[in-house]
Amino acid sequence: MILKVNNITKKFGGVTAIKETSFVVEPEQIYGIIGPNGAGKTTMFNIITGNYEASEGEVLFRNQSLSGLKPHEIVRKGIARTFQNIRLFKSMSVMENVLIGFDFQAHYSFAESILRLPRFFGEEKRIKKRSMEILEYLGIEKFAKQKATDLSYGVQRKVEIARALATNPELLLLDEPAAGMNPAETNELANLIYQARSDFNLSVLLIEHDMKFVNKLCDKVLVLDYGKSIFEGKPSDAIKDKEVVSAYLGDFIND
Repeated sequence: MILKVNNITKKFGGVTAIKETSFVVEPEQIYGIIGPNGAGKTTMFNIITGNYEASEGEVLFRNQSLSGLKPHEIVRKGIARTFQNIRLFKSMSVMENVLIGFDFQAHYSFAESILRLPRFFGEEKRIKKRSMEILEYLGIEKFAKQKATDLSYGVQRKVEIARALATNPELLLLDEPAAGMNPAETNELANLIYQARSDFNLSVLLIEHDMKFVNKLCDKVLVLDYGKSIFEGKPSDAIKDKEVVSAYLGDFIND
C-alpha cells in the first residue's frame, strides 16, 4: 500500500462529517471517492493533507503516520493535491506558478541565493528546464509566460496539476478535476491522468461527480454518504449497487 486511511472519524462540534471510514490506495492505482454533496469527500482530502486533524483514527503514508504533520511537511513526504476551487497565484505567470512547486527541492542555501553564487544559477536553470518539461507534457507550454488566471478554466486546471507534479509526488490528490469542463476536455483530462500514472510513477486519489469520467479512469471507488462508507469496489459494480443508486446515482442511471 501507499496510503492507508484507518478508521477515520471527523467531527465539527456536534456534526460528524466522516464516520469510521477506512480504505487503502495501492501503488500506481487510481482510486476514486464519490458521493453526494456534503458526503465528506473534501473533508477526507483535508485530513490526508494535514489541513484538518482527524477526531479519531489515523492516516498512514508508506506505513508512516501523518498525524500532527503540517501541510507543507506532508508535501515533502510525497503527497500533492489540487483543489475543487482552483487556487493559482493571481499575479504570477504559468511558469512562475509551476516553479512554486519546486520550492523545497532547490539544492542551494539561502546565502547562495542572496549572494547569487554559481550553484544558485545552476539550480535555477535545472528547475526552469524541468518546469517547461512538465508544461510540455500537459500541452500548455505555449502559455508559460502568460498570467495564469487570464487563461481558460481547462488550462488553469492543467496549470494546477503541473504545479502539483512539480513537487515530485508519489500520491496525487485531485479534487473534482473535471469540474467545469466540456466533454472533450473531460475526455482529454482522463487520458492525461491515466498516462501520467505510469509516466510519473503516481498513485492517484480523486474526488469526482462525473461518473462517466470515474468509470473510465478509476480502478476502484469508495462511495460516501453522510460521511459513512456505503460501498467499495469497481466503478462498474457501484452503479449496480442498490444502496449507492438510492443515495447518489439515480440521476446517472436514468440518463
